[in-house]
Order: sequence, then structure tokens, then C-alpha cells
Amino acid sequence: MKLQEKISRNNFLKQLGFTGASLLAIYGLDSCVNESGTTPIGNVTVDLSAAENAVLKNNGGYKVINSIVVANNNGTYVAATLTCSHEGQRQITFSNKEWYCTAHGARFDTSGKGLNSNGSKGLTVYQTSLSGTTLTITS
Repeated sequence: MKLQEKISRNNFLKQLGFTGASLLAIYGLDSCVNESGTTPIGNVTVDLSAAENAVLKNNGGYKVINSIVVANNNGTYVAATLTCSHEGQRQITFSNKEWYCTAHGARFDTSGKGLNSNGSKGLTVYQTSLSGTTLTITS
């Protein structure tokens, strides 16, 4: 390619019709999402007697349901968002009686309070209630 054929990135974008304002509008669209990185869940019910939820009968067992991590913590059910507040990774698990992000090691207690610097922003947790074998999770 000859030097005369090369154009700057700015000129290229201008030729495409992109100006600084339109680029800001495009990149700014994601600012309209929930800043916590989580979506309100309403009510989610889990049938604990169903075979696919058998892992939840075990102490420390957890399962991801609709972007929610549900866990059995010594017979009490706890639930949190799958999305870590550290860098938005969807890698929250339940281990050693706490929430843990496998991406960067953020740790949170079962109430969502951060336990290390990567978890300092906290974690969204949800209310749980048990009626018979039906677990209800609400935001």
C-alpha cells in the first residue's frame, strides 16, 4: 500500500460517518444497565425434591439456576448472583461456607460482604424461604 493510500483511523471513522459524539453514544449505551451487574430476579422457585436439584441436599452443595448460585450452608439455603462485583465475571461458586469467584479469587461471606480486596464491592445476595420442599428465592 502506498503512503498516499493510507489514512488515519480518525479519517477512516469520519468517512464511515462516525464522529466523536456518535462513538460516545455507541460506547455509552452499556451505561444504561444495572450498575451492580445483576438483574432483579423476582421470585424463583426450586423444587428440592426434583432429581436435578439433589446436589442441594448436601451440605456445601450448590447449583446455578437462572444466573443465581443456590447453596446449602449447613441446612440453610443461601443464594447470590452468579456475577462477581470485582470484574463482572460470571464465576461465583460456593466453597468453604462462603461465595468465591474462580476468576480472580474474590471472596464474600454468605451475606455478600467482601472478605478480601477483590471482594471489596460486595456481592448481591437474595432472600430465601423454604416451604416443604419448595425453596423460593427473591430479590
